[in-house]
Amino acid sequence: MATKAYRKIYTKLESITKATVSLRASDVSNEELAVVGGRLAQVVKTRGDIVTLQVFAGTEGVPTNAEVTFLGAPPTLKVGEQLAGRFFNAYGEPIDGGPEIDGEERQIGGPSVNPYKRRQPSELIPTGIAGIDLNNTLVSGQKIPFFADPDQPYNQVMADVAMRADVDKIVLGGMGLSNDDYLFFRHAFEGAGALDRIVSFVNTTEDPPVERLLIPDMALAAAEYFAVDRNEKVLVLLTDMTLYADALSIVSNRMDQIPSKDSMPGSLYSDLAKIYEKAVQLPAGGSITIIAVTTLNDGDITHAIPDNTGYITEGQLFLRADSDTGKVIIDPFRSLSRLKQLVQGKKTREDHSQVMNASVRLYADAQNAKTKLENGFDLSDYDLRCLEYAKDYAVNLLSIDVNIKIDDMLDTAWKLFAKHFSKAETGIKQALTDKYWPER
Repeated sequence: MATKAYRKIYTKLESITKATVSLRASDVSNEELAVVGGRLAQVVKTRGDIVTLQVFAGTEGVPTNAEVTFLGAPPTLKVGEQLAGRFFNAYGEPIDGGPEIDGEERQIGGPSVNPYKRRQPSELIPTGIAGIDLNNTLVSGQKIPFFADPDQPYNQVMADVAMRADVDKIVLGGMGLSNDDYLFFRHAFEGAGALDRIVSFVNTTEDPPVERLLIPDMALAAAEYFAVDRNEKVLVLLTDMTLYADALSIVSNRMDQIPSKDSMPGSLYSDLAKIYEKAVQLPAGGSITIIAVTTLNDGDITHAIPDNTGYITEGQLFLRADSDTGKVIIDPFRSLSRLKQLVQGKKTREDHSQVMNASVRLYADAQNAKTKLENGFDLSDYDLRCLEYAKDYAVNLLSIDVNIKIDDMLDTAWKLFAKHFSKAETGIKQALTDKYWPER
């Protein structure tokens, strides 16, 4: 980290809250790092000569005469090929017992790529998860969140995506992970033999919550190195953005800022957009795709965090437990990839869009039949067949534990159609049914 040859030491704090300190200082820039009584801090507000710093480890025990030294630069990360296969904390320091990284120092949290240098996303990112690849196909340069209740196995899904995705590098940003979750990710990556293409930045529940604010910027700084400098296809996984937003709220409240909706800071939208807008498809071939987890409070999708997220991102993937099969599925009704049409039928098979539409329509007919059954109405033969189809569809295609290639997903869907319906009932064009309808 670049520092000036001489930095003044301040020894008088004007105010102290649980997360911040304020003092009078000059020649200080926003986001600059500082040391407060031996603890790392960052400038979050300047007004005249009053400077407010968030202290990452908290301010408990910090006296009003604590020594404050400004370091002259924002946080940085050393980048290089050595990042691959390593685990780091929120400051970019190794936590895996390995050596320090010897690379070029890069500032984190910089601006996103100039729109003029962006290209329309057009490359398919297969994940092996049918609920994503078949119904909500991902495109390189896309930004999309998982919405999930806290009891859903979203970290398992993120690890599965990391190990299955056809990309050059995976960057994991873990915020507020339990030690079990941290060890799960680490063992999963090592066990799959995928560690050499994965970079992980981790803040656990034992670390100060405010440190979570550094994790996305660290992860994206690493992603930009591989995507921009090395023209690689990079997938960034961020979990859990709700805990990131909670850390924002902690700092905002301690600075006596007036809270906005759901006690979130008024800057929530721009704070989230600063992260998500780093997703990009670059002309030279490199790309950054962002998949993030946003946990929901009692399924409340109108809360400020998912609500703002939905405005910024290009769809969402919704996890839920299927009561009929006991499987955790990607909900086809509440999930959406707004960029899927850029690759469906272009980078995938010609029947993809029609198979997807027919699959979801027949699943919707099954839900209507289920409603009729619950209300005591008689079911037709078609209703009964739809209900059986829905179970097969959930188990064989929607479940998160399905791991097959996209052509196999399409073939599986055709087999389910043939098992439960006539060609006419699928509503698919005759030319496609003639070509792909399986023979019994």
